[in-house]
Amino acid sequence: MTEFPHSGSPVPFLDEDAIRPLLRLEDLISAMEGALVDFSAGRVLQPVRSIIPVSQHNGLMGIMPAVYDDIMGAKLVNVYPGNEARHLPTHLAVIVLFRADTGETLAVMDGRLITELRTAAVSAVATRLLSAPEAKSLAILGSGVQARAHVRALWLVRSFDDIRIWSRNRQHALALAGEIGGKATSAEEAVRGADVVVTVTNSPDPVLRGAWLKTGALVNAVGAVGPNRRELDDDAMAGAVIVDSREAALKESGDVLLAGAAIHAELGELLAGAKPLPQARFTVFKSLGIAVEDLAAAKLVFERMKAG
Repeated sequence: MTEFPHSGSPVPFLDEDAIRPLLRLEDLISAMEGALVDFSAGRVLQPVRSIIPVSQHNGLMGIMPAVYDDIMGAKLVNVYPGNEARHLPTHLAVIVLFRADTGETLAVMDGRLITELRTAAVSAVATRLLSAPEAKSLAILGSGVQARAHVRALWLVRSFDDIRIWSRNRQHALALAGEIGGKATSAEEAVRGADVVVTVTNSPDPVLRGAWLKTGALVNAVGAVGPNRRELDDDAMAGAVIVDSREAALKESGDVLLAGAAIHAELGELLAGAKPLPQARFTVFKSLGIAVEDLAAAKLVFERMKAG
């Protein structure tokens, strides 16, 4: 159980500099696995996030509350794709953490880094469960913050020795490839023969075609949140589809909705053994990001802070 401060204690605010040393990817992967199992088992109270379009600025605000064990809270996340041209993060967020038994505020945290790392950690959970143990080849479609976080996280669960990068911005792909010892190439060349594929783009239209995927491949589809946006074509969505939240996917995922794809299971159901592992030519994990993931990560940060 979490050790809570006494009532009346000042509410701490943790910025990225304070959070970074407290949030290790290795521990976060374990925390995400537990949170996903609890979510799919019905031990989390969590509605699908509310989205408020800010159309005059080409942005949106998401409101993501949840109650999880002895804590509750919410993340407010702002998504502004145009921020890239302003040299600002496209995703900005704040997380508020409360005691579930009294409603007292425990902490307020910057949510950008937590979102970055927990998203990659969830993909690592999926990759450890759903990809071939001998997987060696990784394709990343995208070259931003999430691309870098995914390389770090997936290296913790698989020993990749061949990493291929594609981006709509060739210079960005070359820069990332240089950082990680990978190769910048076309999208098709990156994907063909890859054991694991990650799509982390802002593209509203498919960047991954199912015809490129090898038998046994795992796709972690992370970008394209929204019912009218997709990164994968219909052929790519014809494999076994796994989601973090079935309810959220049927409301928010253009990849699922526009392809009319059937959902095999939630990731938490597979982790708990409540549903069988998929038997298909390839598997797609469509990651939308859910509030319990943010709360589990924020709780990890809070407990580390209290422990000094």
